Amino acid sequence: MSKIQDKEVRWGILGVGNVCEIKSAPAMNLIPNSKIEAVMRRSEAKVKDYAERHGVSKWYTSAIELISDPKVNAIYIATPPHAHLELAKLAASAGKPVYVEKPMARTHVECLEMIESCEQAGVPLYVAYYRRELPHFLKIKELIDSGVIGDIRTVHINLKQKLDASLITKVETNWRVDPELAGGGYFFDLASHQLDLMDFFFGKITQANGFASNQAGAYEAEDIVVGGFAFETGVLGTGNWCFSSSANAEIDETTIFGSKGTIQFETFGKGEFTLITDEKGIENFNCDLPKHIQEPLIKTIVGDLLGTETCNSSGVSGARANWVMDQLVKNKV
Repeated sequence: MSKIQDKEVRWGILGVGNVCEIKSAPAMNLIPNSKIEAVMRRSEAKVKDYAERHGVSKWYTSAIELISDPKVNAIYIATPPHAHLELAKLAASAGKPVYVEKPMARTHVECLEMIESCEQAGVPLYVAYYRRELPHFLKIKELIDSGVIGDIRTVHINLKQKLDASLITKVETNWRVDPELAGGGYFFDLASHQLDLMDFFFGKITQANGFASNQAGAYEAEDIVVGGFAFETGVLGTGNWCFSSSANAEIDETTIFGSKGTIQFETFGKGEFTLITDEKGIENFNCDLPKHIQEPLIKTIVGDLLGTETCNSSGVSGARANWVMDQLVKNKV
């Protein structure tokens, strides 16, 4: 059943910043029965420039004015996380479906409030965990579900990045390391993708505990998080995230261990992964990624709104990633 009254999704975008240049917004004009109707940013010069460069005829500097536009029938919130709750409430009160960037909000409590607002208004809520629809992760999911590596035992996430020296002098311009704007630091920005993928692969995480610290002191947010988690399926997992490591220690590797083999992949790399099984040994997979990385997910959202397919990245699933992150950073050391 269609979730909007129209036969076309006409997007209004709040916060046309970097993510809207290539990753997300351009795809909205490429998907059938979907178009960008209007864009918004507080800076008139910047929003006008974006609209001109991307061929959008209508722009606003007020979120309320864009949401109130009668031709806009779906809202994409592409602002930093601190504004997600307020803007989602405004969109829901106007009866318009919401697509929100990740992480869904600064805290799990804010996520729950967003879900409640949308449910009360009877509008769907989607979250931009687009890795759920990328080809190599869909293939990994298929291999897991088909039992190629046997019963899943455990999964380990290992992400290390060097400290960007420019942050020390320009930290006020980097919202990703401002807890008031982002909820936390790079852990909230990047690990949210990884933890949502774990949810996609193995189901809901029901227990989590960890430790967080600010070891380098380059900004206010935590720069290292370690912890463990347990899934409702019985799978156990661990994670180790450090954003102040040496350059030669940088790594992005997640390993899934099964009773018959393993799968290794990068979350933020190319569309590649390695399958190692007792039966066949090492097999390498390589999938092409779309130019506009969110396009496959946005396509499912458009289909969901028009009643032709289902989107599997909802507010309910997106909130679960926030819950896990909240648990992992609860203990400050």
